[in-house]
Order: sequence, then C-alpha cells, then structure tokens
Amino acid sequence: MACGFRRSIACQLSRVLDLPPEYLIKSISAVPISRKEEVADFQLSVDSLLEHNNGHSRPDIQLQAMRLAEKLKCDTVVSEISTGPGTVNFKINRELLTKTVLQEVIEDGSKYGLKSELFSGLPQKKIVVEFSSPNVAKKFHVGHLRSTIIGNFIANLKEALGHQVTRINYLGDWGMQFGLLGTGFQLFGYEEKLQSNPLQHLFEVYVQVNKEAADDKNVAKSAHEFFQRLELGDTQALALWQKFRDLSIEEYIRIYKRLGVHFDDYSGESFYREKSQEVLKLLDSKGLLQKTIKGTAVVDLSGNGDPSSICTVMRSDGTSLYATRDLAAAIDRMDKYNFDKMIYVTDKGQKKHFQQVFQMLQIMGYDWAERCQHVPFGVVQGMKTRRGDVTFLEDVLNEIRLRMLQNMASIKTTRELENPQETAERVGLAALIIQDFRGFLLSDYQFSWDRVFQSRGDTGVFLQYTHARLHSLEETFGCGYLNDFNTACLQEPQSVSILQHLLRFDEVLYRSAQDLQPRHIVSYLLTLSHLAAVAHKTLHIKSSPPEVAGARLHLFRAARSVLANGMKLLGITPVCRM
Repeated sequence: MACGFRRSIACQLSRVLDLPPEYLIKSISAVPISRKEEVADFQLSVDSLLEHNNGHSRPDIQLQAMRLAEKLKCDTVVSEISTGPGTVNFKINRELLTKTVLQEVIEDGSKYGLKSELFSGLPQKKIVVEFSSPNVAKKFHVGHLRSTIIGNFIANLKEALGHQVTRINYLGDWGMQFGLLGTGFQLFGYEEKLQSNPLQHLFEVYVQVNKEAADDKNVAKSAHEFFQRLELGDTQALALWQKFRDLSIEEYIRIYKRLGVHFDDYSGESFYREKSQEVLKLLDSKGLLQKTIKGTAVVDLSGNGDPSSICTVMRSDGTSLYATRDLAAAIDRMDKYNFDKMIYVTDKGQKKHFQQVFQMLQIMGYDWAERCQHVPFGVVQGMKTRRGDVTFLEDVLNEIRLRMLQNMASIKTTRELENPQETAERVGLAALIIQDFRGFLLSDYQFSWDRVFQSRGDTGVFLQYTHARLHSLEETFGCGYLNDFNTACLQEPQSVSILQHLLRFDEVLYRSAQDLQPRHIVSYLLTLSHLAAVAHKTLHIKSSPPEVAGARLHLFRAARSVLANGMKLLGITPVCRM
C-alpha cells in the first residue's frame, strides 16, 4: 500500500540524511486532498525528524526543509519536489500513481492497505476482546449496544491486521440479581412465557420481584437465601439458573446474528464463582485482605487507608463480588489464551473499576496486568423507540428496520429489491454505526433518529447509497474490459483526487490501529463517497469512448472496493442495491 512509494522516498532520503529508511517511513505521510488545488502526494515533516533536538526554532526548520529539498532529485517515481511550511513535498509520477494504485486495490482485494510498509514487521499477537456483556434478566440497554459495535470494530481491525483474536461475551449471569430472579420466577414465572420470549419474561419477573422485595422483607430474605444456595452449589437452584442462562444465550445469538456480530466464547461471571474464592485466598496469603467491622473483605490499594482507593472484594456472608470475579476471569484467561493484550470495552463509568482490577493484579504479582486495557465510551442520550425507552437490542433493530423501510418506500427501486427487509436492516445499521462512530468514543452524544436516516450528508445511508450506485455501474457496463486500461485516460482532477485519497487508506488504518478510534476510518469513507459522487456526475461512462469508459470503470470499481473494505471493518455489511 501507498504502493511502495513511501519506501521509495524513504530510501532516497536515507542516502541524504544517513538514516535507515525504517526510521523515516512513518515521517512521510500522504497529503489529504484539497478542493482548492491539486496538492502533492506525500510530505515529509522536517519537525518529526528533529523531535529529538528541541534547539531548532521555526525559521530553522523552514531552512532545513529547503536545504534538504535541494539535495533530493526527481526520479522514475517522484516527478516533482517542493517545500511547504516545515515540509518537503513529493509528487508521484502521474501515470505510475494511476496504474500502481488501481492494480493494487484490485489485486490486494480485502487486504488493500494492510500490506503497507507502515505495518511491516508488525508482530502477530494473541488478543482477547471482551465486549457487549449484557446482564441476563436486566435491560439490554444502549450502553450494551455501544459496547457491541465498538468491540466488534476493534476485533475486526485486529483480525484484519493478522492478529489471533478471541471475542468474549462476558455475561452478567451471577450475583444477587439471580437470587431475586430465582425467587421471582417461583412466585410470578410462567414456563410457556419463558420458552417463547425468555429475555422479555425474565425482565418482567425481575422488575416485579424487585418491587415486591422493596415492600416485603421476606421476599428480600428468600432472594438472599436463593443466591446463597447458588453459591453453595445447590442442584435445584443451579438447574433453574442454568435454564435461564441457556435460553437467554440462544436469544442473544439470534439477535447478534442480525447485527453481524459473533463471539468465540460466551463466558460469564458464573464461571468464576469458585475461582473467586481462590483469588480471596491468594489476596489473604499476600497480606492484602482486610476485614471491616461490617464483616466485608477489602483491599486497600493506596496502602494508607485512602477511602477512594479501597476496593471491596467479598460480602459479609462470604459471597463474591464483581471485582473478585473479574480478577478470577483475568487470571483464568491468561492461563487459557496466554494473551499479549486483553481489551475490555465498557462505558466510562467503569473506568475506576478496571483501574482497581489492573492494580490488584499487579500487587498480586501478575506482571502481565500491564497488557490489560480498558477502552471506555460515553453515554448515548435520547434513544427511544415509538413504544418508549429502549429495553432490548431487538427493539432497536426492529425500529431501525421499520423506519428504514418507510424511508425506502418512497423510492421506486425499492420494489425491485429481492429482500427489502434485509436491505432496510443493513442500511439502517450502517446509519446507526456511522452516527455512533463519527466522534471520539469517549464523548457522550444525543441520539437523533431523523439525523441517522438522512440520505444526504455524512451518514451511513449515504455510504450505502454510494456503494450501491458504484456497484450498479459494474453491473450495467460489465467488467469485460477491466483487464487493461490506459492510465492517460485518468488525469482529470476528479480522477486524481480519488487516486490520492485511495493512497491514504493505509495511514487511516494505521491511525485507527494505534488509538482504536473508528472515527478516522469513518471520516475517510465519507470523503471517499463524496469524491466518488462528484466523479460519478462528471466522469461519464455511457457516452465515452471504450478506452476512457474502461479506465473510469476501473477507478469506480477501486473506489467501491475500498469503500466496502472500510465498511466491513466498521461492522457494516455493504448493500449492492437500495
């Protein structure tokens, strides 16, 4: 990717600067396209070369850039060298740029951008990503939806880069809520309802028993006793709990399939009820466990009694807590997967929890705790279906499909679709994901159905529409004469802008791989769609000579291919008709 152009420039710079090419490659960046003028293709930031030496003032850097440019020569790859503010700019031979970029996009297919020199020497790692993690019987709220799509993006990106990724859905399937649920089901549960709609029925039972427990101490007491029975391994209590869990997972798998999300492991807090006792023993043997007056067990992470650094790891009745089970889970996963990195995708409200868990792992003697990373995200406000607040993920998916179908109903082509429901869901999901991924993950944002489904502007609907329109060009004109093309036919500004933008794809992937933020890819794809839309209006195929038409088809096919690659990384299934 960047077609070896970056390496070619680095090799020439290396001879002048007496530095290894590898040292220079990441200082050479593709220049973002400009509407005002045709820009150079690459630039070297002189500042980045001098980072280790702070003695240079701004004029000095400009002078350095000019002196460096004077020592460089144009060759078969670079046709023009110039300077900008603190930069040396390189323009690539236009015919070489056109031929090489288009050939690589088609030949590399889904790997385009990933074979770049930016990723060369990247070690293949074992990565665990824990995401989604709904609580059985509680609301599958919007936070879980965000965790699901963000975690899926991170796993997709890591897999694309060649890492061995394990996707874990760590269910909230243990804890006091199961005491309430067990008692509640015995009081208000119906087997038929449980079988036909487990998530909804368990949620209804849970809401009802919570109300009862608030008014009746006996209900609260029997809920407590039920959870104790679970912790002690009572077979009847465990059989009921197992049924709740199995039926819930069946429903989750069906719903995740609609989202295009899969997991390698449906784990859960329940797996660690016994191992959390071993964690408590280990903490105690290291002298880290302290008993409080209330009978609970805590770990003081500050070492001086700072209340904000005290983490409770055991209830007064000896039962485990969320933190204890997370410690046991981390230790178990290290044994099982021997991971190089473990990423937890949860809302920013759990930031302190994970800081404490990672800190406890460190003081327990697990050096690999530094390989654990929390990727936090902000809160979504205002997501409501027409029936009211969102309860389950399925409500969101149904609402998306319904609204998108209504939007598409006014478009004549919708009637020709083989499966309008599936298309509506895919376009709707793209709309949802793009709205979510446009900003920093940590930012809270206000959800708007109207904004989500706009067909113009920077939306997922626009991305899908662009992909479908480019796909129809290939269908209409065929790919019979796509084997060879004349590079001289693609020298219009609109063509060059698309080529220059395709050149930048590896950098965008690299940036997202560094900070795990999907917004870089989103921004890139939206720009590519706008460039393709402009080119589609001006670079006609139907009325053009065969040689010109063939070259333009190549260009549009390349744009569609990269658009599809980027969308798939984000967790979007591109549609070919809409």
